[in-house]
Amino acid sequence: MSKNLTKRSEDYSKWYNELVVKADLAENSGVRGCMVIKPYGYAIWEKMQAQLDKMFKETGHENAYFPLFVPKSMFEAEEKNAEGFAKECAIVTHYRLKNDENNKGKLIVDPNAKLEEELIVRPTSEAIIWPTYKKWISSYRDLPLLINQWANVVRWEMRTRLFLRTAEFLWQEGHTAHATKQEALEEAQQMHQVYTDFVQDFMAIPVVKGAKTETERFAGADETYTIEALMQDGKALQAGTSHFLGQSFAKAFDVKFANNEGKLEYVWGTSWGVSTRLMGALIMTHSDDNGLVLPPNLAPIQVVIVPIHKTDEQLDEISAQVNELVKNLRKNGISVKYDSRTNLKPGFKFNEYELKGVPIRLAIGPKDLENGTYELARRDNLTKEVVAKEGIEEYIKNLLETIQSDLYTKALNFRNEHITEVNTWDEFVDVLENKTGFILAHWDGTPETEEKIKDLTKATIRCIPLDQKEEEGVCILTGKPSNKRVLFAKAY
Repeated sequence: MSKNLTKRSEDYSKWYNELVVKADLAENSGVRGCMVIKPYGYAIWEKMQAQLDKMFKETGHENAYFPLFVPKSMFEAEEKNAEGFAKECAIVTHYRLKNDENNKGKLIVDPNAKLEEELIVRPTSEAIIWPTYKKWISSYRDLPLLINQWANVVRWEMRTRLFLRTAEFLWQEGHTAHATKQEALEEAQQMHQVYTDFVQDFMAIPVVKGAKTETERFAGADETYTIEALMQDGKALQAGTSHFLGQSFAKAFDVKFANNEGKLEYVWGTSWGVSTRLMGALIMTHSDDNGLVLPPNLAPIQVVIVPIHKTDEQLDEISAQVNELVKNLRKNGISVKYDSRTNLKPGFKFNEYELKGVPIRLAIGPKDLENGTYELARRDNLTKEVVAKEGIEEYIKNLLETIQSDLYTKALNFRNEHITEVNTWDEFVDVLENKTGFILAHWDGTPETEEKIKDLTKATIRCIPLDQKEEEGVCILTGKPSNKRVLFAKAY
């Protein structure tokens, strides 16, 4: 199987696009800006989904589902949210087509089937969820309300890219209601930590935890917490956000509760979400010029076994041993595939599984059978070794943990080597042009300066890091006083 991938050093964007298609993750669809997620890509998403869903339920959340369509009047109710998403909305105006009398076999919109009220195809679900919460909440006994939904959303994008930016994408969105401001803040911070744990422990991607600036916050939020990851080309990618909504949506949709003294109060809200964009982060953080590199915790196939044989008798002997190993690995919770297809050569299979990022590949031929050994290849560092048949299950189990840890450490080292502190505008521009990565710099705290830096360099403030110490300095652009560095980068 020939990979023929463009090298990352030659054209990172082209490498990414080719890899997504050649590794059988996704492809463009017949609908402009939308993608087909193929079975192998969807299997990775399912593993992400299953782990996140477990983490949500462990923190007391339940799943529900809300409509795809939002009446325009509901969408307009929370002004900032409506304004923030207005330019990305797809709108349903009619409910029926009819035959075109002038052009047989063609359909046209029936002018008599105009909707009384236009419907927005959800770009996010606050505007349909909060009117529902108004019916569900009447007393403090109904709180907290902790709901998540797995869904698709539509944000009309003109320039799209598989997984990273598509007109329709899959995600989860949590929406919670609380009796006090403190409870809602703690919820937003808790889910911020859940995302951090998931991305670092399962995706093996280190992140910077921080708060967004007022300009970059979710439309309608009082506070947005984010996790920012660094890709191999030195660009940042927002990997997940959690929003403290204050009482804005409660007031817009009149969601009140009777407290324990019988007085009516507005509830406090949060929302939080991650999407199939995480697939893009996974690909760009770990993969190389040979194809995908997947962390074992999210690999659909953790171990693949390829037999090497000349005769059917040899294959039968190998299969008898391998089938036992497969059974034992599965008992240990390890996903394994035995590829005994006889119409493909071992070299083709090796290439295929290297391209697809399978963490461990075992090969076994007649000599290995005699010697009681397997040839083991690691996908992450492309090393090979001969391992004994005895105790191989335990060896593989430990090696998968090592690979997971090594991938995180490698990404962390890369990230740390690409965080630069600068104190002047010239240093800032120099890093953006010659080094890339995250930049820690002083900013005067004004939206005007933030916007000007973005216009001049295309770099944005990714976040105000939560662990950033107070430190007197001056803004890199205006020279005005600043007491804390913020994180800048060019971003996806």
